[in-house]
Amino acid sequence: MKKDFKANLDKIFYPDSVAVVGTNKVVGTVLHDILRNILDADFNGVVYPVSPRERFVAGIKAYKYVTDIPDPVDLAIIVFPSSVIHLALEQCGQKGIKAVIIISAGFKEVGGEGIEREKRVKAIADKYGMSIIGPNCLGVINTDARSKINASFARRMPEEGTIGFLSQSGALCTAVLDYAYAKHIGFSKFISFGNKADVTEIDLLYYLKDDPKTKVILMYLEEVKDGPGLMKAAREVIKAGKPVLILKSGRTSEGASAAASHTGSMAGSDEVCDAAFRQAGIIRCQDIEEMFNMAIAFAYQPIPKSKRVAIITNAGGPGVLTTDAAIHDGLELAKFSDETTAILKKNLPATANIKNPVDVIGDARADRYSVALSAAFKDPAVDGVFVILTPQSMTEIDLIAREIAKVAHHYNKPVYSSFMGEADVAQGIDVLQRNKIPHYTLPESMCRAFATVYRFSQERKEVSKPAPVFKDVDDARVEEILQEVKNAGKHYLTEDLSDELLKAYGLPVVESVLASTEDEAVQKAEKMGFPVVMKVVSDEIVHKSEAGGVILNIRSGQEVKEAFKTILKNAKAYDTHAKVKGVLIEQMIPEGEEVILGLNRDNSFGPVLMFGLGGIYVEVFKDVSFRVAPLQTTDVEHMIEETRSASILHGVRGHAPRDLDKIVECILRLSQLAVNHPHIQELDINPLIVRDKGKGVFVADARIMIKYE
Repeated sequence: MKKDFKANLDKIFYPDSVAVVGTNKVVGTVLHDILRNILDADFNGVVYPVSPRERFVAGIKAYKYVTDIPDPVDLAIIVFPSSVIHLALEQCGQKGIKAVIIISAGFKEVGGEGIEREKRVKAIADKYGMSIIGPNCLGVINTDARSKINASFARRMPEEGTIGFLSQSGALCTAVLDYAYAKHIGFSKFISFGNKADVTEIDLLYYLKDDPKTKVILMYLEEVKDGPGLMKAAREVIKAGKPVLILKSGRTSEGASAAASHTGSMAGSDEVCDAAFRQAGIIRCQDIEEMFNMAIAFAYQPIPKSKRVAIITNAGGPGVLTTDAAIHDGLELAKFSDETTAILKKNLPATANIKNPVDVIGDARADRYSVALSAAFKDPAVDGVFVILTPQSMTEIDLIAREIAKVAHHYNKPVYSSFMGEADVAQGIDVLQRNKIPHYTLPESMCRAFATVYRFSQERKEVSKPAPVFKDVDDARVEEILQEVKNAGKHYLTEDLSDELLKAYGLPVVESVLASTEDEAVQKAEKMGFPVVMKVVSDEIVHKSEAGGVILNIRSGQEVKEAFKTILKNAKAYDTHAKVKGVLIEQMIPEGEEVILGLNRDNSFGPVLMFGLGGIYVEVFKDVSFRVAPLQTTDVEHMIEETRSASILHGVRGHAPRDLDKIVECILRLSQLAVNHPHIQELDINPLIVRDKGKGVFVADARIMIKYE
C-alpha cells in the first residue's frame, strides 16, 4: 500500500490518540516508563494501554489487544519482545494505525534471526501503508505545546526549543538529553530512529524542513546508506534556511591499503564523508560539545551580517587569546567609530583600553560592561560582540550576566559569551543560558562557532555554476572497451585501452603507439619524433613504474632498442607470469606541474572524484581533495582551492599561472564519465601535466579498473 509519509509522520509527532502496546505495571521498566512519560508530559490526547495480562495500568483501563480499542488510534508504540513484534504490528495494520514506533531491540543489530525479523516488520509496514520509527530506538519527543508527547523512555521531558535532534543511537540520546538539560538547551523534536527499518534520517530531514518549530537540525549517524539521498535532502533543508549539523562516528577506514589505485587507497570512507558533507553544505562536528556550541549560536542569535566583531573583557590576557582565535578563524576586529571611542573614553577608567578589544579592567562591575556593550552594539562597524569575564573578588557575575541579556535584547546583532572558570561563574552562566545567550567555556570555541555561522550564511548566498554537458564524447566506444575487457576476464585496462577510453571522453591524451618488437619500436619512435617515453603494456602489471616498466626522455633509435630490452627484462623480473603485449611509445610531454585526477566508487556515496598534487609522492603528501559526482563547476573550483598545491597552480615566485580552466574541464569530463559508466570502479590520471595558462594539459599516465556484479 502506498504510504503518505507526511501524514504518517504528523501522526507520530501530533497524534490525538496513542496506544502503548505491551506495557505493564512494573515501575522502572521500559514497558511501563514509556506510558508514564506520556502521562507526565501532559500529552494533549488520549492514551490507551495495551497489555494481555493487565486490566488497568497507571489507573487507565487496559486492552488485551490493540484491535479491542473501540476508538481510532493515530500512533502505536510497541514494546513487546522482538519475537512477537510482527503479531502486534499486524494487529496495528488491521486496526488502521498508520504511525508506529517500535522501541524493542533484537533485530538487525543482533544479526541472524534478527535480520529476518526486521525484514518481516518492513513487509508488514509496506502492506498496510504504515510508517515505522525504529526498531531498537529510544523513541520520539515533541515539545510543541500542541502535542507535548514524550513517547520515549528518557528520564525527563526536555525544554521546548528550536533545535531538532535525530540520532541513530538511543544510548547517546539519553546522554544528550542530560547534557542539554543542564545547559537549558531546548528541542523542538527529539528523535531516536534506531535501525531505520522504514523511516530513515532522510525522511525525517524532509519532515523537519517544513516544521515551523525547528530552526536548526542536529544528527548523530553511525552509517550512511544512501549518500546521494542524504546530500539532496540536506541541500533542500539548507536552502530553506535551516543549518544541518552532523556528528558521524566511524572515522577510521579499514582495508584502504588493498585498493589498486592512488584514489582508491586515499578515498577512505571518512574522507569521502567529509567531502560529501562539505559539498552538500552540511556542517560536520567532531564531538557533542562542538555540535551544541554551534547549534546554540544558530538557534539563539541573529545571523551576523559581517565577520567584524567587538571583544569586551575584564582581563587583558583572555582578550588577547580571543583576538588570536578570532583572526585564526577568519574574523576581523571591528574599527570603532569616533563616536564609540568618545563614549568609551568618557565612561571607562583612564586605565581601560578603549580600542578593540575593549578592556574594562579587572574591577569592572555591571555598569562598565553595560556601557561597553551598548557602545559596541550601536557602532555600525560592529556586527557581533564577544563578552569575556574572569571572576575577581569584586566582579558582579550574576548582575553582569543579566546586563548582557538585557542590553542584547535591544539589538539585532549576535552576542556570544565566555565566563571563564567553573565554580565561581556557574550562577552567571546559568543566567546566560536561561536567557538564550550562547555561552562557551573557552573563547576559542566561541570564535569558531561565530565563524561557522557566518560562513554558513555566506555559502547560502553563493550562486552555483552548473557543469556543461559534454556532447563530444563517445559513450558507445567506452562501453565497447569495457565489454572487451570484461570478455577477456580482466579487471584492469592496459594503457593503450586506457588511453583510447580517455580519448573517447575528450581528455587530452598524448599521441601513442604500441610496438611489439625492437625494430617496430624504433620505426614508430622515429616517425613520432624524439624525445619519447616507453612503457610496458601488460594486463598483469598495473603499477608500471614499480615494475621498472617506464623509461623517460629517450632521444635516439639506439636508446629505443636499449629501453625496449630493459623494459622486458624488468617486467619478467617483476612478474614471471606477466604476459607483455608490447611497449607503448608516447610523445615526451613538455614540463609542467604534475597533478592527479582520480575516480573511485564509495559504497555509500557512489562515484567520488579526487584532485591533488600528483607524481610519485602523492600518497606521501596526500595533498588531495574529494567530491561526489555529478559535480557542478563550482564544486570543482572549491575542490582545487582546498589543496595546498592550489597556490602553485596560481603562480608563485615568478612562475606563470597554470592552466586551471583545463583542469576544471578534465575533472568535469571525468564526472560525466563516472555517472554514465558505473562499471568503472577506479581510475587514476597521474600525472596530469599542467602547462602555463592557455597552453593546456596532458594525460601522462592513466590506470583504470572495472568491476562487474
